[in-house]
Amino acid sequence: MELTAELEFDHDDRRDIYDYVESHGAVKPSKARRALNMEPRAFGHHVAILKRDGVLEESEDRLRIAYDDEAEAEFESDGVQVTIRRAREEDLTGLVGVIRQAIGDGTYVDAETVADVVDHEEVLLRHNELHSRVFFVATIDGEVVGWVNLTTEETAKLDHTAKLTIGVLEEYRGHGIGSELLERGLEWGEDNGLEKIYNSVPDSNEAAIEFLTAHGWETEAVRENHYKYDGEYIDEVMLATWL
Repeated sequence: MELTAELEFDHDDRRDIYDYVESHGAVKPSKARRALNMEPRAFGHHVAILKRDGVLEESEDRLRIAYDDEAEAEFESDGVQVTIRRAREEDLTGLVGVIRQAIGDGTYVDAETVADVVDHEEVLLRHNELHSRVFFVATIDGEVVGWVNLTTEETAKLDHTAKLTIGVLEEYRGHGIGSELLERGLEWGEDNGLEKIYNSVPDSNEAAIEFLTAHGWETEAVRENHYKYDGEYIDEVMLATWL
């Protein structure tokens, strides 16, 4: 099931089950059934149909939203073995920590917002009538060291676009991890029918601007005095790339 696919349910109970799992990330079937006050037989039937239709999946006694599971990619740089893969709900805590560490001085507002929202909702993957989000992570020895996130708007006038955030822990920069993550994110966007990806950063975040510009992104606009840090106003640089 593609993340941007339209979801239609022919039974209200199936919609309720999906909504519950979608809002909780990964839940035990028994917990979901009790929360929805459904009879065991009916709940089991609806879950079976949702699994059959590729809407839900179950592993390790947890129900999750089912997404196409892209294959892992591995590469080595300067003796460092890196794996790029789709993020899992179990990565949530580590991923939020990586985002917060990577943004450091707070000059990456969009990424900080993503971390705050994910941390608050306690759900990584999201797909509903308002927006969807997907993460890919870079791992070393099984630990998350970087991420790329795309958030799409589920409205007709904006569903060809997505907002992207990306980052790598400082100690692992310079190994091409950011470039690999960016390529993976853009490939996913193109495969899912997106046409334009954008990102906005304060003009004080020179490293992010240089990174995106080096990969062919263009500055579309500058909003003057958009941010305020320690009493000082800072411009916002709005960058974008077409797929």
